[in-house]
Amino acid sequence: MNAPLAILVPSRSRPANIVELLDAWETTAAGGYAELVVAVDLDDPHLGGYLDIEMPDYADLVAGPRLRLGGTLNALAPGLAASYQAVGFMGDDHRPRSLEWDRRLVEALDAKPLGVVYGNDLLMGPALPTAAFLDARIPRTLGYMVPPGMVHLYLDNYWKILGERLGTLTYLGDVIIEHAHPLAGRAEWDELYREVNAPDLSAADESRFRRYVELDLDVAVECLTNTSTEEPRT
Repeated sequence: MNAPLAILVPSRSRPANIVELLDAWETTAAGGYAELVVAVDLDDPHLGGYLDIEMPDYADLVAGPRLRLGGTLNALAPGLAASYQAVGFMGDDHRPRSLEWDRRLVEALDAKPLGVVYGNDLLMGPALPTAAFLDARIPRTLGYMVPPGMVHLYLDNYWKILGERLGTLTYLGDVIIEHAHPLAGRAEWDELYREVNAPDLSAADESRFRRYVELDLDVAVECLTNTSTEEPRT
């Protein structure tokens, strides 16, 4: 593993999205700065479609039980954080568009210990990091990439407030990582989009997020600032 940044992309029932992501990656990445880990579910009826994708040498496909988005990130990110300098997240509906976006992300992460970096998704812009990239010491120290128990929504709210509290949040407005989401008119509302945007899940994730901010965020920030800057990133 030579790249400093590992990017997790959990995906379900959308193998064509991974093909599109790889195409965008090939035409824009500087190369050598980031590696891709596509995480899929063993019970996915479209698992065969993922297995048929010819993965380039910078990409890997891992399969496991369905844990939903937050659970998958928390299952994989701490382990990756032991081998990489930074760990990031993209959805399978994100598309890097700016040339050498991977180099720009790594340079921004290098500039600030405990950095939280994001680009312009052409939907939320600076308001939320719908794709986020974290200094590996964050998931390695905390043991999670997102607050445990959160399923899908408000994860970007967490990454933003964590970076703000640490004083390390960096927005790269000229680094385009497009979020090809139905709200942007770039995708159709399929079963998965409807599932994760259901009112009950939204309310539950918002409640978990606000409870984390109230009870756990200050402890996490103190833990990070007291310990993580004293250890190497890998």
